Amino acid sequence: MQSNIGFALLITSLAGLSTIAGSLIGLLTRYPSPRFLTITLGFSAGAMLLVSFTELLQSGIESLGLTTAYVSFFAGILLMFLIDALVPHVYMGERCDLHGAPGKQPDKQTNTDRERLTRAGILLAVGLIIHNFPEGMASFAGAVHDRELGIAIAFAIALHNIPEGLAVSTLMYSATGNRWKAFLWAFLASIAEPLGACLAALTVIPGLNDTVLGTMLSAVAGIMVFISLDELIPVSRSFGEDHLSIIGIIMGMAVMVIGKILL
Repeated sequence: MQSNIGFALLITSLAGLSTIAGSLIGLLTRYPSPRFLTITLGFSAGAMLLVSFTELLQSGIESLGLTTAYVSFFAGILLMFLIDALVPHVYMGERCDLHGAPGKQPDKQTNTDRERLTRAGILLAVGLIIHNFPEGMASFAGAVHDRELGIAIAFAIALHNIPEGLAVSTLMYSATGNRWKAFLWAFLASIAEPLGACLAALTVIPGLNDTVLGTMLSAVAGIMVFISLDELIPVSRSFGEDHLSIIGIIMGMAVMVIGKILL
């Protein structure tokens, strides 16, 4: 397992960088279509749910036994719920959209518009940091346990980081008219993922054994399930393409299964 640490940090960093890729899409090109975002977010949620229940939680049960693994699983869910309830933030789709202030260019907005959009952009960035940090721990833990599992988790995370980076950058650009400030906020959200991986490495690796790893994998499964159900699926459906959202979820699950079989 120790030999996988460097690899785990690498793929976690790459998953985080996909937030920056989304930011660049928002600043340099046209917005992706709602249908594309619906499928992408649904796909990511399906992949994360399948990996959580069939890989992460299952590995925890094998290491810890049924009771301890499920306690760790629900502890992960509870942790995300408490953070979600106590830290001021917004998630994409809760109180802001991908297009900023409808019909307004940055130089035509009032001070009130700018203040509202700036606050929404900052709160959205905080929301991304809140769930990017444990996602970094998730991809790290998965890769330390098994490289293929780590790649699958990082792929699912990277896929939904792209529209999230796009949302932050477009909101901040709409508020400030400054592309560099918009990019900076997306960058801050992106580095939360490798920071989460580094924290996991510093705190867990020194005493890493099967029990510690099993506990971490089970808790990470709970975290990923919460993020999928509380954020990814609701936002995927918010674009008004309910059937496409379900198709995306099924596709995400199917691709993870096919990948596991082939690898």
